[in-house]
Amino acid sequence: MATDSWALAVDEQEAAVKSMTNLQIKEEKVKADTNGIIKTSTTAEKTDEEEKEDRAAQSLLNKLIRSNLVDNTNQVEVLQRDPNSPLYSVKSFEELRLPQNLIAQSQSGTGKTAAFVLAMLSRVEPADRYPQCLCLSPTYELALQTGNVIEQMGKFYPELKLAYAVRGNKLERGQKLSEQIVIGTPGTVLDWCSKLKFIDPKKIKVFVLDEADVMIATQGHQDQSIRIQRMLPRNCQMLLFSATFEDSVWKFAQKVVPDPNVIKLKREEETLDTIKQYYVLCSSRDEKFQALCNLYGAITIAQAMIFCHTRKTASWLAAELSKEGHQVALLSGEMMVEQRAAVIERFREGKEKVLVTTNVCARGIDVEQVSVVINFDLPVDKDGNPDNETYLHRIGRTGRFGKRGLAVNMVDSKHSMNILNRIQEHFNKKIERLDTDDLDEIEKIAN
Repeated sequence: MATDSWALAVDEQEAAVKSMTNLQIKEEKVKADTNGIIKTSTTAEKTDEEEKEDRAAQSLLNKLIRSNLVDNTNQVEVLQRDPNSPLYSVKSFEELRLPQNLIAQSQSGTGKTAAFVLAMLSRVEPADRYPQCLCLSPTYELALQTGNVIEQMGKFYPELKLAYAVRGNKLERGQKLSEQIVIGTPGTVLDWCSKLKFIDPKKIKVFVLDEADVMIATQGHQDQSIRIQRMLPRNCQMLLFSATFEDSVWKFAQKVVPDPNVIKLKREEETLDTIKQYYVLCSSRDEKFQALCNLYGAITIAQAMIFCHTRKTASWLAAELSKEGHQVALLSGEMMVEQRAAVIERFREGKEKVLVTTNVCARGIDVEQVSVVINFDLPVDKDGNPDNETYLHRIGRTGRFGKRGLAVNMVDSKHSMNILNRIQEHFNKKIERLDTDDLDEIEKIAN
């Protein structure tokens, strides 16, 4: 079945590329606020800031497109709960006094799921036929993904059984689970622990809360997770994982995990060192497109990613590039996650040379052939301020694998010039002006 949906997604993408020139896109209704900044009305297309909120879909997408572990260059910062901890000087595993509670920052594709699955498998007593390990995931789909890893890693453990506490999995009232590991979503797990009594929370040895940043973005999940944690015994090992660690995630983590060891990733700072950054002054959308065409006409670009602020702009640009004879893939938030994964896989295989996208894939896509990233629209947050983190992740698609990369930013107003200047100040990196009408100048930047 998975193969069929994958093939269908690829077919739909190919059909979309062929029909791009016939796209009819409804005009957005726009109005200026008191500062004269144009904002879309509620009937307009979603901006990339709004799409970024769909973190669960992004996390699932990352899992689907990973074929191997990510080579992560981040420095790790370890904060022990106890300055006298044997973690400073141990010579054997026995001295570690495991298990210990853990809060860890872990990006997709770094082996996080395998790490906590190993922790669960090592604590399970197969002869005991009741739940001993509990794992919370933000969505049904992410729970299934983690369950697949547990089943694969536990396949040589025939006595081990796994139950899914997800909506739609109905059990008889009064029934007690005999599976040793339970994975599920917070609402259903809470019901199974408290109202329906399928799980005795006092017998849980390991509690894993995965994708904490996704969890707190979902209505109700934060409160439900805390209520589940409070039912667990004091000696239960608590493990929490999150890709990001903004203040809201950190406060939540501290409520859920008492006396933790903490592993955080130090902020990315070196990403821009291997990337040459330029900006192009334009006065309209059509001028930005012409500058893009000039760029393509002057230098050899293996593969490029082009980021737009709205789906409408992305669709228009993909259609225009397709008319010019480019092999274009279009990626945006209204596509199903499996469809997005199929588009990315085709781009990775080189079947399309240009990927036009909103912000849905600014993170997590490693394509070695990407030599140029173009910000057709600069990234801003919902208040119209520079989104520096998104800028970093966007242009970080190039300059990977030890190669030098190229990032080109399109500037079409005083407001976007102000955004660019603030991005320069934030990263303390000069962004040079590029005249795309000067072929010699363009050729120089490629050397």
